[in-house]
Amino acid sequence: MQITHFGHSCVLVEIDGARILFDPGNFSHGFEGLTGLDAILITHQHPDHCDVARLPDLVAANPDAIRYADPQTTAQLNGDDVAGPWTAAQPGSRVQIGEITARFTGGRHAVIHPEIPVIDNVAYVLDSSSGTGRFMHPGDSFYIPFEKVDVLALPSAAPWMKLSESVDYLRAMAPRVAVPIHQAILSDAGTGIHYGRLTEMKAAATEFVVLDKESAVEL
Repeated sequence: MQITHFGHSCVLVEIDGARILFDPGNFSHGFEGLTGLDAILITHQHPDHCDVARLPDLVAANPDAIRYADPQTTAQLNGDDVAGPWTAAQPGSRVQIGEITARFTGGRHAVIHPEIPVIDNVAYVLDSSSGTGRFMHPGDSFYIPFEKVDVLALPSAAPWMKLSESVDYLRAMAPRVAVPIHQAILSDAGTGIHYGRLTEMKAAATEFVVLDKESAVEL
């Protein structure tokens, strides 16, 4: 499996011949020139995960890529005719992407504040012929699928979380590898603090791997 981090929550996962892009948002850079994608998967509607200004060019460059998003985002993208059509990723469903099965789970965004309505948020789990739970992107949630996940995209900082919650989620999931995402709101100093705590407090069996921007890493 190769993973390329385009900043914040946007990652490209290349596994068993499939090229799958997650959450091309407005805090991410470098995904604009991608071609040969098999799927574009969006967890939820917030612009740091779904940049409607750049989606049309991305889709035009990848016309054969299947496109899934949470139900609310799907309705918005199709209603505004943003590089459609998009298909709703209903929790409990799945789709085949070449040799890879993408499962849709979770369903709700983490609570930001009691006065702010909770929106849809789909977590994606990728299975391959070599095993289930090869990769998981939870979007803006700490959803636990109660199964072993090999590589976890770990939310590391957000307006809706405390660092202790990210630590607890990392421990509860106990993946083989955790790669931090959702870090764009941090300063350089803040990133060091967050990553340092996560590295210190993770389970001993978990490897914490910070991905260089726009560089493919084999995991």
